[in-house]
Amino acid sequence: VDRAFPRSARGALKIARTVRPGAAPGPAARPGPALTASPPVPQVVALAALICFMASGAHEAYTALAGMETVITVLFLLLYLLRLDTRMRCLFWPLADIFNSVVAALFLLVVGLFAIIIKTNKGTLAGGVLGLILLVLCLIDVVLLCKKISLDKARGRSAPAK
Repeated sequence: VDRAFPRSARGALKIARTVRPGAAPGPAARPGPALTASPPVPQVVALAALICFMASGAHEAYTALAGMETVITVLFLLLYLLRLDTRMRCLFWPLADIFNSVVAALFLLVVGLFAIIIKTNKGTLAGGVLGLILLVLCLIDVVLLCKKISLDKARGRSAPAK
């Protein structure tokens, strides 16, 4: 298990796309590194959009997209957390992650705008706003991944012999 991944920028972003943990506010909070781990306070993003769409009785496509985004992001989080990307070299995982984030951003743009424009009720409106927040998180994920990868770098079996 890669314990450093959740603390990295990409790991925090994957977690924020599903469940965004935060420290509980209070007078004991001080700047600097925490001495003990604070319990996560779930501030939901993708899961909240899913719940808003389900509770509001919105169109099934809205609910399906929010559910798929939650599941796919959790799967990529587990892939990187368990270091399965280094064991399964059959696919260039960062590029697959970029493709997933771009496609998710496009779908979230359409669904978020439709949900906000139509706004049959407040649940649909809230789900649409959360969908647009997810869109921004997907775009940040794409930018971070593009900075990380280099397609001209040799990897795996294609590395030149020394």
